[in-house]
Amino acid sequence: MEQITITAKVQIAATDTDKVLLNKTMSVYCDACNYVSDYVFRTHDLKQFSLNKILYSALREKFSLKSQMAQSVFKTVIARYKSILENQNEWIKPSFKKPQYDLVWNRDYSLTQNCFSVNTLNGRVKLPYFAEGMSKYFNHSIYRFGTAKLVNKRGKYYLHIPVTYEVEESNISDICNVVGIDRGINFVVATYDSKHK
Repeated sequence: MEQITITAKVQIAATDTDKVLLNKTMSVYCDACNYVSDYVFRTHDLKQFSLNKILYSALREKFSLKSQMAQSVFKTVIARYKSILENQNEWIKPSFKKPQYDLVWNRDYSLTQNCFSVNTLNGRVKLPYFAEGMSKYFNHSIYRFGTAKLVNKRGKYYLHIPVTYEVEESNISDICNVVGIDRGINFVVATYDSKHK
């Protein structure tokens, strides 16, 4: 069996009160990421253990982050630096501009009674979601959730949840046709298959 991971982009419904809490949490999380990013850029230290030892208390006190949020900040910053180093081969300081928040499954977010329970700086909020086309991913005997990203796009809130599941391995001899699909910038799609069609 092979594992496949896709990203389910689930729109959540937030009241005005919830929006204030989510916006504040995402903004503070973003500020904390920039704080840690400044330190990493100066020291070139990408070890979570040593960052935790030096910066954990500051994140908890200065930004009022909860314990898991502080750990997620370290992981977010380390991942961003590693991605830059892998792609650019040099130390470029990333800046976190868009408010975001990485949530660990069953710690920062969970799914209960048709609502996502999301951790904020002021406690958990229960957020209903639009399940159309998404409900199949919520069968936990088949699908496993990973660390989600909470984003705000044009006033609408989404959880981008990596969902992992197992599929049977394909036997190359069973494949009789391959189709390639190229989706253009403005949703123009071009297809081509192994039979030149």
